[in-house]
Amino acid sequence: MYVSARSDYALRAMLAVAAAVRGGGDAGGGGSELVKAGSLAEVQEIPLSFLQGILLDLRRAGLLLSHRGAEGGYALTRPPEEITVGDVLRAVGGSLTTVRGLPAERAGYHGVAAGLTDVWLAVHGAIATVVDSTSLADLLSRTPTDRASTTS
Repeated sequence: MYVSARSDYALRAMLAVAAAVRGGGDAGGGGSELVKAGSLAEVQEIPLSFLQGILLDLRRAGLLLSHRGAEGGYALTRPPEEITVGDVLRAVGGSLTTVRGLPAERAGYHGVAAGLTDVWLAVHGAIATVVDSTSLADLLSRTPTDRASTTS
């Protein structure tokens, strides 16, 4: 699985908005429920012009609401417990896994390579299991100790 800058930025932005809903964390929202794009970009060190396109994709996917005006900003459409990493990745990148630019389920082989389709589908399934069972709330609740124990 390749994690693009776009996917990474989208997850970081969604986590920052989710943290603002909870009134904590380094969200750039000051504990309010609406987070401004400029604050997200600054705090998460994401180029604003790039972030605006990502926020639009997240809004179109039904993960964010946007409110205009001086007091406007972005908010989650659902609680952080109900939005998964997989939801965010699909909103900005489409398929979780690709083979030669195509979704894994469309990769077709013949002859001695025919078994590769099953491998790519198994890889896709394994990735989907992880990202679809990990919510934004799960990530926000992890401590630095939790992260260290998962990397060793």
